[in-house]
Amino acid sequence: MAKDQNQMQGGTQMPQNMANQAMNYNHGAHEILDSHELIGCLIGVLEQYQLYDQHIQDQELKGILQRQSAFLTQTYNTVVDSFQTGQDPKVPTQQYKMEQSNEITFGLKAGQPKKPKQSVSELTDECYSSFMLSQTKAAASTFTMAAAEMHNPVLRRVVADSVPNMIEMSYELFLYQNKHGYYQVPQLKEQDMTTMLQAYTKTPQQGKH
Repeated sequence: MAKDQNQMQGGTQMPQNMANQAMNYNHGAHEILDSHELIGCLIGVLEQYQLYDQHIQDQELKGILQRQSAFLTQTYNTVVDSFQTGQDPKVPTQQYKMEQSNEITFGLKAGQPKKPKQSVSELTDECYSSFMLSQTKAAASTFTMAAAEMHNPVLRRVVADSVPNMIEMSYELFLYQNKHGYYQVPQLKEQDMTTMLQAYTKTPQQGKH
């Protein structure tokens, strides 16, 4: 009878001992807390992207949001999988590939002074792309700090391999903003730039003759 009680009821419930075996308990407390923080960070980004999607007007920005959202959803599932099992996830870490060109527009153009918007109706694509950039940069920082102190080697690799993807998403959003004049890039005078570039010289590498 005891054996029958441990079998799945209605084909939907897993025996407790099998459920325990499917979970990985080889985590330190610090790693558990860091994992909850970075998983919560991913949830926050995905939920905020849902809010932005219904307000964004520019189809290019909407495309970026939807590609990043789909990629982050898979990242979330991969992280959760490795966090819970401690094993290689069913879907390994992917590589995010942006669609923006690497061309940068340098210089400053005067515009209207900025101030906080007073209502949601005043928010623009410039605002939403800035929000997105802030969140992907925060995610890159959260993942980097967590990866430095992970105990489980599989989870650490998954988290560390995700950092370049967060950086790539941030860079894609920066390029979008720069192209549309939302993120301007000033330059130093040529003489000052030359002085700064020539402020250092290489040093001999120790251990080599």
